Amino acid sequence: MNIILIDDDCLVSQALKIILEANEECHILATGIDGQEAVTLFRIHRPDILLMDIRMKKMDGLEAAAGILSEFPEARILLLTTFSDDEYIVKALKLGAKGYLLKQDYQSLLPALKAVYNGQTVFGSEIMEKIPNLLQNHSNFDYSRYDIHGRELDIITLIAEGYSNKEIAETLYLSEGTVRNYLSSILDKLNLRDRTQLAVFYYQHR
Repeated sequence: MNIILIDDDCLVSQALKIILEANEECHILATGIDGQEAVTLFRIHRPDILLMDIRMKKMDGLEAAAGILSEFPEARILLLTTFSDDEYIVKALKLGAKGYLLKQDYQSLLPALKAVYNGQTVFGSEIMEKIPNLLQNHSNFDYSRYDIHGRELDIITLIAEGYSNKEIAETLYLSEGTVRNYLSSILDKLNLRDRTQLAVFYYQHR
């Protein structure tokens, strides 16, 4: 994985570089200290993943992410911050960031990078717990445009609420196999990879 690392704390940046490059799968292409450098370095290197802090001088991580994603919609941006700020989380979701982790949860960093590299969306457990309440007032999304109706909508809602396939089957009086078939169909229709992406999609468009 070719990674660009952006953090305004040089000690943090250096520590993360050492930790990540201890794993042979990770290669740090470049480091920077603010959002402006993030945009410039992304254009130059086109990394597999941009790992970036949020609170930085000159241009913060969310501003940089917005600029990069407008120019490179397929960019994989993983935000790493000390703050589980509600406004930051909502903005990160709406921008299309591939993940949002707390620095305190450093043990999850490498697995998160691997997941993002493989096309998954990753939000720390503390962040996922906040998302339903943060986005509860968003307008309804027209799933019928994707040929999603009835029972599929029920399953999407239950997945977003954290239900397992077994719990969904018991709630909707279906077999687990039927639930898996429904889920596979839903993911295909929305061009998503997994149930985590589906949950994030649901709250982004609620």
